[in-house]
Amino acid sequence: MYNKLERILPRVQKPARYVGGEYNAVMKDKASVDVRFAFCFPDTYEIGMSNLGFRILYGVMNNMPGVWCERAFAPWPDMEEEMRKAAIPLYALESGDPVGDFDIIGFSVGYEMAYTAMLNMLDLSGLPLRSEQRTSLAPLVVAGGTAMYNAEPVADFIDMALIGEGEELVPAVIELYRKAKAEQWDKQAFLRAAAQIQGVYVPSLYTVSYYDSGVIQSITPQDGAPEKVVKRVVHNMDKSYFPAKTIVPSTEIVHDRVTLEVFRGCIRGCRFCQAGYVYRPVRCRSKDQLVQYGQEALQDSGYQEMTLSSLSTSDYPQLVELCDGLQDFCGQRHVNLSLPSLRADNFSMELMQRLQRGRKAGLTFAPEAGTQRLRDAINKNVTEEDLTESLKTAFSGGWSAVKLYFMLGLPTETDEDVLGIAEMANRAVHTWREYASNKNRGLRVTVSTSWFVPKPFTAFQWEPQITMEEYERRVKLLRQAITAKAVTYNWHDGDASFLEAVLARGDRRLGRALEAAYRKGAKLDAWSDFFDLRRWLDAFAECGLDPAFYACRERSRDEVLPWSMISCHVSDDFLWRQRELAHQSVTTPDCRTQCGGCGANAVEGGECYHG
Repeated sequence: MYNKLERILPRVQKPARYVGGEYNAVMKDKASVDVRFAFCFPDTYEIGMSNLGFRILYGVMNNMPGVWCERAFAPWPDMEEEMRKAAIPLYALESGDPVGDFDIIGFSVGYEMAYTAMLNMLDLSGLPLRSEQRTSLAPLVVAGGTAMYNAEPVADFIDMALIGEGEELVPAVIELYRKAKAEQWDKQAFLRAAAQIQGVYVPSLYTVSYYDSGVIQSITPQDGAPEKVVKRVVHNMDKSYFPAKTIVPSTEIVHDRVTLEVFRGCIRGCRFCQAGYVYRPVRCRSKDQLVQYGQEALQDSGYQEMTLSSLSTSDYPQLVELCDGLQDFCGQRHVNLSLPSLRADNFSMELMQRLQRGRKAGLTFAPEAGTQRLRDAINKNVTEEDLTESLKTAFSGGWSAVKLYFMLGLPTETDEDVLGIAEMANRAVHTWREYASNKNRGLRVTVSTSWFVPKPFTAFQWEPQITMEEYERRVKLLRQAITAKAVTYNWHDGDASFLEAVLARGDRRLGRALEAAYRKGAKLDAWSDFFDLRRWLDAFAECGLDPAFYACRERSRDEVLPWSMISCHVSDDFLWRQRELAHQSVTTPDCRTQCGGCGANAVEGGECYHG
């Protein structure tokens, strides 16, 4: 195979994506291994290698004796074309062996638009797409990640979905597989046993029936499968694995830096945010351990940038002390310390002074909505005064670039809320004029909007998505309202968000349309260069499915949802109460202020927030 690769790599973009051999990549003797795991990321190398969860599980599996985890990524179309011409199957970067020869093929799926890339990678591996056609134990096809909280659109193609955090779940599955392989179980015997592991969902063990209306009538477990598959949670972050010694890519990736995960979960409870609910409860790493991991990772990798990562990093209780603990080390090595999107209600002078020691990159805030009424409806718990004070702090400290993120189409949104986004951008300009300490650089305000997509396990899982025509009308309304020269407006492509809404709340009948769209050429749908909604609409029509049934339809409280067999520890009763409060524009306090009774406290023995 390597001879074939040598011939085709000069003809493709970024050949370093496909050769492996990176610093810290794990190599093992095949003779000492009894389980081989092909860890597949259904997107390009640059995206997959930027994913911290992917790096964590790669390290966890390779620390297991007798297990060799190797990586595979979706090839760019030029490489795929060359591979198919040369009859080169999808291969693992470490050994170069075909992915189809591995014991387990695992996909990390955080985004529904990656589903067609999954199918393409299976096809490139020479495997049948559908689980029922892969009758032997190996290769077993599993998938994890936040998209798998509703795995139904890909239920026909995977053998198992892994629900929750993988550090303990993946090793448990591997150990059961090792036993099954040694004792020569058949595939069905293994799947029945695997379904007893907390966090393992086996789609083939559940029967789904439908009313004539298309709504689900019932979901019935078979062969001893549990009625509820409960997500797996890592209880103690200080004892969980962190990849301080990790692969250093040979080519530039999207997030080319050390990513330091400070905590999991989120105290805020924004009603649109799936991650904020499914990653509950909040679990922090200790400051001292984070300082140690950060220093080790920088020393080992040689990176010149480190970001402190979580769903809401500025909520880390010891953030200022953590920055202090890292700054001397970073300053001596000219390493820039950065934070992702910040909350407008706790960006302080103290925090600004820590960030100021590095280069002044643009600051990012996510108000999400243009008026206080709508921010209260989505439980953002950020006021206009919070944002203004944060901008004052930033502009007086020398920053002159700010990004503001919003969503269009949120439940209860009106034109007044849309126009409020333009007013907020104008206030940012006025704040800079009044408080900027350095006006020579000029101001750059970037307003970005995305189209709201209702997701499972949120307070808005029952809500309809607005129609494409209505979304485009609201984009036009906002575009015409933004007049300040210092403000740039970017909006998200509507076609992709519509399909995302279809797939996010779809049932397993969508598998037919998914396969049909793939056969029509859908592969890298997460990339706007290759996504074509028309292809999908043709596939839906061919399969007799109405995509608006999934995206634009309001659900009733008693409807059986496609993901009803999954539990993320947050109860439907709690989520429904949050939906009702949203329609009243009533907020709920954050978790450190008052327990909202979501149900996640059962994981921590009655106490979720440790701050």
